[in-house]
Amino acid sequence: MTFGKVITAMATPFHADGSLDLEGAATLAQHLVSHGSDSLVICGTTGESPTLTFEEKRDLLGAVVESVRGRAQVIAGTGTYSTKESIELSEMAAEAGAHGLLLVTPYYSKPPQSGLLEHFTSIAQSVELPVIVYDIPGRTAKKIEHATLVALARVPNIIGVKDAAGDPAGTAKLAAEAPSFTIWSGDDALTLPMLAVGAQGVVSVASHLVGDRIAEMIAAHGKGDVEHAAAIDHELRPLFEVLFITASPIPLKAALEMVGLPAGPLRLPLVGATKEERDQVARVLKKLGLT
Repeated sequence: MTFGKVITAMATPFHADGSLDLEGAATLAQHLVSHGSDSLVICGTTGESPTLTFEEKRDLLGAVVESVRGRAQVIAGTGTYSTKESIELSEMAAEAGAHGLLLVTPYYSKPPQSGLLEHFTSIAQSVELPVIVYDIPGRTAKKIEHATLVALARVPNIIGVKDAAGDPAGTAKLAAEAPSFTIWSGDDALTLPMLAVGAQGVVSVASHLVGDRIAEMIAAHGKGDVEHAAAIDHELRPLFEVLFITASPIPLKAALEMVGLPAGPLRLPLVGATKEERDQVARVLKKLGLT
């Protein structure tokens, strides 16, 4: 099973009082699918997953699955730092209709590589869904080492990795040694160079706003039109940068509000963008003709 080349790590809309906005989530999901997204990640980092309860994750998944039925696939972020909890979330996601799972490296506890291998394998074996592992040592304080990724590629339903390790040379080595393993860039700013060394797409934040352009960039690269792909990358680079001037998804939610898409407030410990941050976001959106 493939999840396509542009996967959006979807923000979770909330009402003004901080409650879950399921109608807004359905509207946002439909917009994303109509503007370049092949699949959506729900309950990931961008979706403020640490602040969502089990019940909210179930309801959110159900609402998004129903809203994009037949048009896109929904990937549930079910990885935590507890293998048991991750299995329970993964089983719930399967029951809610998710088409796949995204499993982040267990954070805080810093398990050894043998623990990572058992963790991911145990979760994958608990469901029949395809699994993408998520390597982001900047957030988890633990890298999934190359040998571990190669071993995970041998697990039948672990199909690929969201690679946010910031190491294109490592990406190239993985693509060479595990050619059946699908690699998605986990960083918009590195998508183009990662495509050059073997990645097939991106799990994107910027695709909330420019999904069609990102899809065009990836398609141009695939056709060998490197100059056109590079031109789009250069055009979008200010957006890639401004969406991470502070903790994500703070700038993204400001941007969504500015373009009239459902977003709402953030849940603590995240807070809304400052005036200076909003001004920076607004300038980039205006330059790109998005507002």
